[in-house]
Amino acid sequence: MPKERIQDIVEQLARPIVDAAGLELVDVEFKKEGATWYLRVFIDKPGGVDIDDCSQVSERLSERLDEVDPIPMSYVLEVSSPGAERPLKKPSDFAWAVGRYVRVSLYEPIDGQKVFEGTLDAFDGERLTMACAAHGKGKSGQGVAIRRIDIPLAKVASARLAIAW
Repeated sequence: MPKERIQDIVEQLARPIVDAAGLELVDVEFKKEGATWYLRVFIDKPGGVDIDDCSQVSERLSERLDEVDPIPMSYVLEVSSPGAERPLKKPSDFAWAVGRYVRVSLYEPIDGQKVFEGTLDAFDGERLTMACAAHGKGKSGQGVAIRRIDIPLAKVASARLAIAW
């Protein structure tokens, strides 16, 4: 069975468990690292998740996975927070991230650039508007100017929250 199909099945199994715990299902990842397969389920809530949240979801999801048995090979189940650089995949993720600092990589360049970092100012369901720093000389001699860039969602290869340095 393709790993994408496994991820979809696990997402369907995990969603009611995560919802019942008052949490958000951020992402499901199934990948092989070395000889070991990992099933990673990322959860979140305002203020962040703690070890008890992860443990509760892990126990209930493990029971459900044992019942349904959708994964033919052995694997390691990990339930955790998405971390400070939370991925943005669904339109609802982008709507949630408005006002936050993000990193966006594109399938094809816009103005010769494929990676943008800055504040996500707006998202209308089809287009992201970002405020990005444009380093170089401005009217005052040097410094950082802010430029706005509109990015069609269809051009986004990957996106995540980022930490501004």
